[in-house]
Amino acid sequence: MANFEQLRAQHKEFIYEGYEINEDSFVFHFRIDDYIFAPCWQFSSELIQNAADKELLNYAVFSLGMAELVSYWKCACPPVVRVNCGSLDNEQINWWKKLYFNGLGEFFYRNGIKTDIESFMQIIPCSDKVPHFPAAYSGEGFMIPVGGGKDSVVTLELLSEYHDINSCFIINPRGATLGCAHTAGYDDSQIIGVRRTIDKQLLELNKQGYLNGHTPLSSVIAFSSWIFAYCGNRKYIALSNESSANESNVSGTKINHQYSKSTEFEADFRNYTSKYFGGYPEYFSMLRPWSEWQIAKKFVQYPKYFPVFQSCNLGSKTDTWCSNCAKCLYVYIMLSAFLTDEQLIKIFGKNMLEGEEYQELFNGLVYQDYDKPFECVGTKNEINLALYNAAKRRESSGSLPLLLKRYIERKDKNDKPEELDTFFDDNNFVPGEFLSLLKL
Repeated sequence: MANFEQLRAQHKEFIYEGYEINEDSFVFHFRIDDYIFAPCWQFSSELIQNAADKELLNYAVFSLGMAELVSYWKCACPPVVRVNCGSLDNEQINWWKKLYFNGLGEFFYRNGIKTDIESFMQIIPCSDKVPHFPAAYSGEGFMIPVGGGKDSVVTLELLSEYHDINSCFIINPRGATLGCAHTAGYDDSQIIGVRRTIDKQLLELNKQGYLNGHTPLSSVIAFSSWIFAYCGNRKYIALSNESSANESNVSGTKINHQYSKSTEFEADFRNYTSKYFGGYPEYFSMLRPWSEWQIAKKFVQYPKYFPVFQSCNLGSKTDTWCSNCAKCLYVYIMLSAFLTDEQLIKIFGKNMLEGEEYQELFNGLVYQDYDKPFECVGTKNEINLALYNAAKRRESSGSLPLLLKRYIERKDKNDKPEELDTFFDDNNFVPGEFLSLLKL
């Protein structure tokens, strides 16, 4: 595999050449030397027809391209990003560099790349004269991005009283995402389904040994959901990112698989849209005040979703739990505090806490002297609390599944995990009139 410095020496510039806004698609045009990329977003033509300000829509789509480009830049990491199709001031340049650098923390770490926020990239726009848009907007209801997992289910339920003026936003709709939206009572007319395709040239370069890895996908969700909420006259965009998304994955570092789900990014995005897009629709995470423990406890109150929800990345194409990855084991553990083994087996197809082969994944999720898996998972305290309660729930059965039994044997009997039933993270942006919905 070619390394970081070799690729940067070979490919000196990444060029954002342009973008198209068609009646039913956005197409972005990127280039690294002779390698051409044209990722595309496709949607129903009526979804963008009602944009109140076409110039604002144009600038927001340009910005979506800025969020997209890092997925293509990362294959060769050219030292210069030349933006030939839109204007950025110095504050924006620094904003994008911060997003890219922090959002690529896992990518840099796993590829052994040593760099810093000053030198990893220089962004050169064609102009620094950015447009300004007044804060004049009169939308209503919520746009709720739905990923198909337990978190977005809880948001759907918390905001159910606004059902008639809400929309669901789904990128690349599939069985689980559509199933959750339909189970929540949303019909197809209330579901904004868009298709995002990755240019095959990128996949081909990855096969040739160009660099690959995690990028800040949630920033793409942020900009795209803003665009369609704006065009659909929604007042709010209600994400489902919890307080736990702020924790790093590698001890002693700020490397966070979920950086673009963090409170820091949420604050930055709100500031960006306020200054450069006029401020509305308002983007916030409905679940930010809660821990993953509280979300799981709330989710199990809605068993109608058990047959349809799914958040395993490996199984997403077939809408199944692969039951062989850290994400599946994590969700299994969290739900084991509240559900029986029979209920869990019905969801996951097996008792994952019986699997010897999951011991290493288990260690990474649970113990402080192991790094967290690079997955969207909760804190180790939350996971320990779930295991503690899972064991208590099964005391009367006389036997515990293998991994849970080992956990209890290793655990200090006097070491009880911190209770989180009343946890509330005040560092959130939930509008005051909706905070009462989060009282447990």
